[in-house]
Amino acid sequence: MDLLPEIAAERRAIADMLESLTEEQWATPSLCEGWTVRHVAAHLTMAFRYSTPKIALKMIAARGDFDKVANAIAQQDAKLPTKELVDELRRNAESRFKPPGAGYDAPLSDNIVHSLDIARPLGITRTIPAERIRVVLDTATTSRARKFYGNDVSGVTITATDIDWTYGSGPAVQGTAQDVLLVLAGRRIDLGTLDGEGVTTLAARR
Repeated sequence: MDLLPEIAAERRAIADMLESLTEEQWATPSLCEGWTVRHVAAHLTMAFRYSTPKIALKMIAARGDFDKVANAIAQQDAKLPTKELVDELRRNAESRFKPPGAGYDAPLSDNIVHSLDIARPLGITRTIPAERIRVVLDTATTSRARKFYGNDVSGVTITATDIDWTYGSGPAVQGTAQDVLLVLAGRRIDLGTLDGEGVTTLAARR
């Protein structure tokens, strides 16, 4: 599956969503702890304003803490005009950027997860093609992603109820692909949206 067109489609969809928001909605807390919708939008455009060498220098200064670097940039760039953030995302929709050492599943995942970080608190329903979100679900269960998200989903079988996708073994956890993805990404969503005996296992780990 060629992921570049999928990434471009996601960026354009996010730009369309952001463009439709009021200033009050831009200031709404997202699912990313400590970030509003505006911070998430600034983060999604970070790669277009900062070269890899520049990020590397910031990483060195932050002793390798990417979260610290990303947060500092988001806090700073969230002050940019709304139109500039939207236009930059749309203008760079076909960017071939990917993090060093990662594949194109990484930027696809970043855009889809963060789109839900924005949409869910605002009550916006996103339609994401099954093939696209399946790639992101597979990526979220890799050892690299599980370490990045810091979320322990071992010992349960997680199944998406609206697409053909299952991961793990043990007591069942069932939910829509989007709800499952948010759980895998460590987001603090209401676990009441999930079904199965394994939900209590996940709840106990919070």
